[in-house]
Amino acid sequence: MQLQLIKHVSGILLPATPQTTELLSSKVRCGSVLEADFRQVRNPAFHRKFFALLNLGFDYWTPVGGAITASERQLVNGYAKFLARYGGNQQSLMNAAETYLSCVADKRTASISACKSFDAYRAWVTVEAGYYDVVELPDGNIRKVAKSISFANMDETAFQGLYRAVFDVLFRTHEEAENVAAQLMDFTG
Repeated sequence: MQLQLIKHVSGILLPATPQTTELLSSKVRCGSVLEADFRQVRNPAFHRKFFALLNLGFDYWTPVGGAITASERQLVNGYAKFLARYGGNQQSLMNAAETYLSCVADKRTASISACKSFDAYRAWVTVEAGYYDVVELPDGNIRKVAKSISFANMDETAFQGLYRAVFDVLFRTHEEAENVAAQLMDFTG
């Protein structure tokens, strides 16, 4: 049985929802003693502010690339530089490396169409902010999985820390965030 209660100025707890009132009326007799573990529910307005921040970043973001990982690009470019030390023209080898990476990216994306996904974006931002669990997959690979931000799984203090960390991932300064917001306002209005 879950109850939502509000503390009154007199110190008594009152039902916060019609469902709680109904539950107390139908299931609990007057004078009964209830035992409970209490926790303060997160501020729903702050939750909306968090999603407004995510939406701001999501609207500003334009997906590019992604078919070639940074480590793959580093490996191929490193190999081109290695070959250049043995007598090749470095600029030509670097151009060839970029052409090769472009061909690989085209092959990887030939049969798929990537779409801009808010859920994937939110998970990525959460992981980048440091709020993740590390899991091992059946093939032995390790993956970071975004922690749940549900009201039941994250208290207000942790959620405020997440907000600050996500802000830092999305924007280097408050001025940058304000500039992005102004650009989006100009774009939409």
